[in-house]
Amino acid sequence: MYQYTRTAFLLLSITITSFACQNGSGGNEVTIVDKIETQATNQYYVSNRAPLIPSSLIKLPVGSVKPEGFLKEYLLRQKEGLTGNLGEISAWLQKTDNAWLSPDGEGKWGWEEVPYWLKGYANIGYILEDQKMIDEAMVWIEGTLNSQREDGNFGPKHFDGDNQDFWANMIMLYCLQSYYEYSQDPRVLELMTNYFKYELTVPDENFLEGYWQKLRGGDNLHSVFWLYNRTGDEFLLDLAEKIHRNTANWTGRDLPLEDIKNYYEVRDGGEVPDWYRDQVDWHNVNHAQAFREPAQYYLLSKNEQDLKASYENFEIIRNHFGQVPGGMFGADEDARPGYADPRQGVETCGMVEQMNSDEHMLRITGDPFWGDHAEEVAYNTYPAAVMPDFKALHYITSPNMALLDAENHFPGIGNKGPFLMMNPFSSRCCQHNHSQGWPYFIENLWMATPDNGVAATLYGANQVEVKVGDGTLVTIKESTHYPFEEEIQFSFSMEKPVEFPLYLRIPEWVKSASISINGELVRDQISGIGFAKINRTWYSGDQISIQLPMEIETKRWEKNSNSLSVSRGPLTYSLKIREKYLKKDSDETAIRDSKWQDGVDTKKWPSWEVHPVTDWNYSIIVDENDPASSFEVMKGKWPSSNFPFTLEEVPIKMVVKAQQIPEWQFDQYGLVGELNDLPKTSDQPVVDVTLIPMGAARLRITAFPELKNSPSTNE
Repeated sequence: MYQYTRTAFLLLSITITSFACQNGSGGNEVTIVDKIETQATNQYYVSNRAPLIPSSLIKLPVGSVKPEGFLKEYLLRQKEGLTGNLGEISAWLQKTDNAWLSPDGEGKWGWEEVPYWLKGYANIGYILEDQKMIDEAMVWIEGTLNSQREDGNFGPKHFDGDNQDFWANMIMLYCLQSYYEYSQDPRVLELMTNYFKYELTVPDENFLEGYWQKLRGGDNLHSVFWLYNRTGDEFLLDLAEKIHRNTANWTGRDLPLEDIKNYYEVRDGGEVPDWYRDQVDWHNVNHAQAFREPAQYYLLSKNEQDLKASYENFEIIRNHFGQVPGGMFGADEDARPGYADPRQGVETCGMVEQMNSDEHMLRITGDPFWGDHAEEVAYNTYPAAVMPDFKALHYITSPNMALLDAENHFPGIGNKGPFLMMNPFSSRCCQHNHSQGWPYFIENLWMATPDNGVAATLYGANQVEVKVGDGTLVTIKESTHYPFEEEIQFSFSMEKPVEFPLYLRIPEWVKSASISINGELVRDQISGIGFAKINRTWYSGDQISIQLPMEIETKRWEKNSNSLSVSRGPLTYSLKIREKYLKKDSDETAIRDSKWQDGVDTKKWPSWEVHPVTDWNYSIIVDENDPASSFEVMKGKWPSSNFPFTLEEVPIKMVVKAQQIPEWQFDQYGLVGELNDLPKTSDQPVVDVTLIPMGAARLRITAFPELKNSPSTNE
């Protein structure tokens, strides 16, 4: 379980240890810090203005980070897949009668789908410098900019009952902010200023009233602070207070049951447990997206209890529904008491919103924990949710999932319909919203620091351009096959030498990291989550290597039948199950609220069932006192496709002993049987099985049943 108490201590204190050495390029000072100091203010990138709490980490403008390796391949596959083609196939994105392109906000199509999709689509265009994508995005940006009305309101006229629904506009504000970072178009600031003045005039009793918008007010709050940091308009602080007091109570504990608005049920008709009242909502996407709202408000309130509440929110849902590997939780649509087995899953929307929230929390707090967690979701759960060609995805992804078919699995999962199969129309929300996951992750690989330095906050192959020190533009190329390999190399180029601090995130799972500069070891035996700060004068041609040794670790999930999971560094491993793909007609299998544009050749966009070809009902035999002794790590060549998340091309595997559990079968709902029904012993022979990274497994067993010693094991 994630520990708030440790993290809270880090937020209130800074621990520093230092190590210095000399080499040919001058002095190197290496210190290990729990978090980055905020006494200074970055001179080159927009930071928090007073009275907001000073920025811990500062987002670089979109396009500053250019992905390489499989991160670039992901964007290219998105461009050729659903993200790049939804404008031609999704009815919600058709331009005819679209309220987002209407000056008066009227039209048949006009809610969350356009901005959900545009968040990712436009940013992929900016990052790849793809003019065709940028031009298409500008159709929607210009339509939005031209939609502002005299009262300051903009966008579709969409209502939740008698009140305006502000939710879709919250998403579009993200799109406008990215466009401003890319273009510096002053119309964005003008629209946002007038719109926020309009929001300030709406009576509280009519503001953020309804379900989605009331729970997700933190996104509105984020945009208000974004604008305040650029204009300094003090009325925005009044609006921030208004948004917070009208947003659902994400700090609340022991709430009245009537305050919890999501659909819920208790298994077998039991009583609602007391702990269920400790969250204002248990919808999976709402939680992943909105648990951070108190921490966002903390920037203005400066009340440590607000910050603490977001950490607690993160832990509460994982304590009751997140006792599983992969970083997420088993909510299906809505978390239901009594349904927490590793076969329960999470929406693809929930994954990308969790990644976005982790990135927000990393910037707000400077706590490297959030970098660890963003990687855990991005490199394990999210790749498993999407077909390798990015032309289909499924709504629900779980740690234990051995069959993806078009059947209805309710009430085993909390959704009625074909929500497990890979479908280009796996519900209108995830179909559009998944597009933000990788471009936002890439944008946050690097962040500026208050002391005019730069921090490697997430790891992956890329190249960044950033102003540091005295304003010199530095290019840093990060070369790595992380998270599959342990070494990350950084090379520097700039027009003149410049002094600035570089921060490298040290993940919590690392036991003995080491850093070399220009081939000379400057620090080793680094352990414990934090940042390695290297303060020196940098020269063009300088090189850094950081080694992050990846040890095999096991974890017992005591609250989930004492199941076992295996990780190596940032990657969680799953049983390799051979897969058989069956093509289905998407006209027949599309989720009920998905809609094609007229005239689309739907045969080009099939759905897929994925069936197991090999047995999946194994548990593994591990010496938990010495896990490494139980596994043979097999490293292969890096795939020529630059895409490591498939059974055929994954570059690392592990072999381990295992036994079948014959009683473990698909149940009456067509789902992997629950762990608490299984025997603790097996009389089956001990065999070798292969484990692969979770993200490469469209079918997987990741939480293995507890299996106590049996005669076969002893033999």
